[in-house]
Amino acid sequence: MATEKQEQKIEEKKNKQERKKPEAKAIIEESLIRILSIDIPGSRNVYTGLTRIKGVSWSLSNALCNKLKINKNKKISELSQEEIKEISEFIKNPKLPEFMLNRRKDFETGASKHYHGTDLDLKKEFDIKRLKKIRSYRGWRHATGQPTRGQRTRSHFRVRGKGGKKAVGVMNKPKTGKTG
Repeated sequence: MATEKQEQKIEEKKNKQERKKPEAKAIIEESLIRILSIDIPGSRNVYTGLTRIKGVSWSLSNALCNKLKINKNKKISELSQEEIKEISEFIKNPKLPEFMLNRRKDFETGASKHYHGTDLDLKKEFDIKRLKKIRSYRGWRHATGQPTRGQRTRSHFRVRGKGGKKAVGVMNKPKTGKTG
């Protein structure tokens, strides 16, 4: 009798292990969806996943879901190719009010546009270079690595040099006097 019970326990353990194996494989397999050359994990919701794209804020993601009538809680992996194409076209040329765009009244053209990805980085870099070139106060602050928006600098931003990581602390004067 004892041997039959032991055999049953061994068989039950084997069955449990066999049941667990397929579940572990399902967890490992995770899809990545590519939208505008950005990989977004398939397990994310559309609303949160789109914010991984540079230039897409939470408000733009919300507006995109509402305009294209896509459920915000739908997983990115469940999107069809047509929906992905609609999303990328919308991000490239959003039909939204001007206040939601990230480049309003461009300095050179005066037009309002919305940039994403590397285009956004390049525009920001060119703006900073222009400010440095015309020697404006903001450009000077950028060049010296100081904050440009009026923050106090007494307790924060205390690093040495341009891009230096060593913080400047309170230094005690060396004690001079009689020894011994």
